[in-house]
Amino acid sequence: MDTAEARALLTTEMEKLRGKPYADLVTLVGDDRNYEIVGPSGVTYYLDIQAFWDDPRKPNENLRVMGAIDDGGLRAYAPMCDSFAIERTGAFVGE
Repeated sequence: MDTAEARALLTTEMEKLRGKPYADLVTLVGDDRNYEIVGPSGVTYYLDIQAFWDDPRKPNENLRVMGAIDDGGLRAYAPMCDSFAIERTGAFVGE
């Protein structure tokens, strides 16, 4: 896997999600998104997006959104990941 290309693709997808309001991101809870994306090199990558409560004991509070990308090879067992947490106010946690 071209790690630079995969990182760029994952960063782009995560930035799109970071631009969405909390209310839109909440709709992703329990609705994992899996799709293919083709990089500039022509390689197909597999992207998985998940959203879940940062603290399961406190639903409807801080939301964690996580993305993982791999090329379907051995990296499928250890995909490249990125995540962020967002408060109900729309502020990002820890930033």
